[in-house]
Amino acid sequence: MMDWDDVRYFLAAARGGSVRAAAKRLGVNHATVLRRIAQLEDRLGTQMFERLPSGYRLTSAGEEVLEFAAQMEASSLQLETRVFARDQSVRGILRVTLPPPLAAHLLMPDLADFVRLHPAIEMEVLSSGELANLTNREADVAIRVVYDREALPLNLHGLKGPELYGGFYMSRDQLAEWQAGGTDPRWIGVKAHGVPDWTRAGERLTTGTPFWTTDFDTQIAAVRQGIGLTAIPCFVGDTDPLLERVPDTDRYLYGAVWLLTQGETRKTKRVRLFTEFLSRRLAAYAPLLAGLSISSE
Repeated sequence: MMDWDDVRYFLAAARGGSVRAAAKRLGVNHATVLRRIAQLEDRLGTQMFERLPSGYRLTSAGEEVLEFAAQMEASSLQLETRVFARDQSVRGILRVTLPPPLAAHLLMPDLADFVRLHPAIEMEVLSSGELANLTNREADVAIRVVYDREALPLNLHGLKGPELYGGFYMSRDQLAEWQAGGTDPRWIGVKAHGVPDWTRAGERLTTGTPFWTTDFDTQIAAVRQGIGLTAIPCFVGDTDPLLERVPDTDRYLYGAVWLLTQGETRKTKRVRLFTEFLSRRLAAYAPLLAGLSISSE
């Protein structure tokens, strides 16, 4: 009889294409992955991978095993979620994933309030912009900003919240200097997003030399230091005493904030309590999220 744990390691290596990818996915070392795969191959009496310089490639036997292993995984997950859904206690672990700016600059006080109200719930916050796999129970609740609801998987249950807008911001001191005829600022941005067209046209331009960052916290630190202007969510820029929204620039829509759950998991009491609690908090933040909480609008 196959050991399900060995099968999990096989699946991770098959999907990741290498021992390194499988080890990272499962949070173990390389030796553990190799040992588990060897145990499964010994039990089945066949080699399931070709070890190539570029990585691991499934043999024909491995392809057959992969099909059945995926079925085993689906059955295991279905059993787990059904049992989890019957757990109506207000205790245990609750995994929540949300973008870092929402976690650090808006919702952490609310998460603190929730765990104070429910001290037996162990909360795990996955601060990431990626949509965790709710089906595989990587997270129980995903908080995501979604421009087009149709872009989300159909199996997710969504509770729509307020719309989130962004704006263009500079440090207060640099903005005053710029308005008085000072040097045009640099554009501060996350490189993958590029430079907005409006910054290259009009009477006041950004300089042609941008300042690139790779993460949100660095972007905020750069604009606070007066390096230039940037585009950030209004709930961050409007509440930062060192920043000011650039006059005569429009807000832009990121999308609506959604609370996403999946299948049987959303029926658990702790998931229901959390989504209902956070939905109320988000509704109260609607003007701030829309960028309508300051007098310049």
